[in-house]
Amino acid sequence: MNAPIPLRNIPQTNIFRKGDVFVLFGELFGRGYANGLVNEARKAGLTIVGMTVGRREADGSLRPLNEEELATAEENLGGKIINVPMMAGFDMDSPAGTPTPTALVNEMSLKTWQEDKLDWAHIEACRTLGVARFKAAVADAMSQLDGMIADGANVFFAHTMAGGLVKAKVFLAIANRIYKGRGDRFMSSRALMDSDLGKLNLMNFDEVTANTFGYLIEGSAAIRARLEKTGGQARYTAYGYHGTEILIDGRYQWQTYTNYTQGHAKMRLEDVAKAAWGKGIKATVFNCPEIRTNSSDIFVGVELSIFPLLTSLQQENGGDWAKAQLVEAASRLTEDGALDSLLKQIDDYNDSATMAGFRNFPAWPMDNSAELADLMIGTSEHITAMHKDRNSLITDQLSALVIEGTGPLMFREASAPAGPVLWLNHDVIAKQLNLLHN
Repeated sequence: MNAPIPLRNIPQTNIFRKGDVFVLFGELFGRGYANGLVNEARKAGLTIVGMTVGRREADGSLRPLNEEELATAEENLGGKIINVPMMAGFDMDSPAGTPTPTALVNEMSLKTWQEDKLDWAHIEACRTLGVARFKAAVADAMSQLDGMIADGANVFFAHTMAGGLVKAKVFLAIANRIYKGRGDRFMSSRALMDSDLGKLNLMNFDEVTANTFGYLIEGSAAIRARLEKTGGQARYTAYGYHGTEILIDGRYQWQTYTNYTQGHAKMRLEDVAKAAWGKGIKATVFNCPEIRTNSSDIFVGVELSIFPLLTSLQQENGGDWAKAQLVEAASRLTEDGALDSLLKQIDDYNDSATMAGFRNFPAWPMDNSAELADLMIGTSEHITAMHKDRNSLITDQLSALVIEGTGPLMFREASAPAGPVLWLNHDVIAKQLNLLHN
């Protein structure tokens, strides 16, 4: 793929109705993109069914939710949860009597991790076990789900699984330096990628973020076939990230957060959708904009790309509601008139030669650099300091709006998707939000 494929217009088709089923293939945690789709499914009157990743015991064993956890999760989702633990990845799997990948990483230290080597035959054995465990869980869950969907109904499968960082102390320390460090604390992302630790993380990212989409499509084949024979249809969506077009110099230009290590897995996720599409299965990855979520907060500076949405809201047929978003944003800053200064800083940031050098779509995802870290992290810290309350940032306001806008765009486009990979950029999100509120 040599250029992003944007969704420019608000989709009008909707095949989903009361009696159809929305399946959240993942668990709903706090703030995040999945909330937007769940809200749309609820508005359309669909029956909502969710999954769970399960919970880990102190000894690392995986279990279903207990009664209290299940009740809380179902209340949060607003639907029934199939209580089969579907924890993706293989970082906690291993043949009996052997160490898990996480245990092996925990033996590494900050002084030795770049030279420490892993036994790849053992890692592959762990991966094989993890994949078999996950596929078995999918088969169990799909067997239960089959009885919840009537003949002739439509089903919307929303894949939300992502991540895969090996949860080890040494890696958390390294990640803080790669994603948050500058000056003496800066660390090259290439150093991680070239290490065995980095290669392990890439493998686990692939399993969690990308391969699970394929396991879902494969595991639901019988349901899909039954529904299609009886007049229904199946749709599959997944959340991607592959940069976003935002307003730079008055026009929409693609840009990205660097370094986004998971980008390799996100491209594999796109490949899964393309392969399914080639078989006649309507599976679409929607590459969504940068927002602040519980998981993205480790990437300091990722939030800088969201500020131009304020300008897009005005430009894309914005009315009183769009103007009110400027007032709301300004009210979160410490000084009157500071919003203009903030947006000027964002313009200067995007106009800089440093950032322009990373707007290279074919080379994505690129490694970081000390110069990039100084500019990006420094700008992020300065803009954050302009706020009255670090717990009430403009990026929180705008992230909620992006989630609100992407929900109906994905829900409607999935009815008659234009292709297996689409970008939701600031222009179409602003159009959707203005349509919803004007």
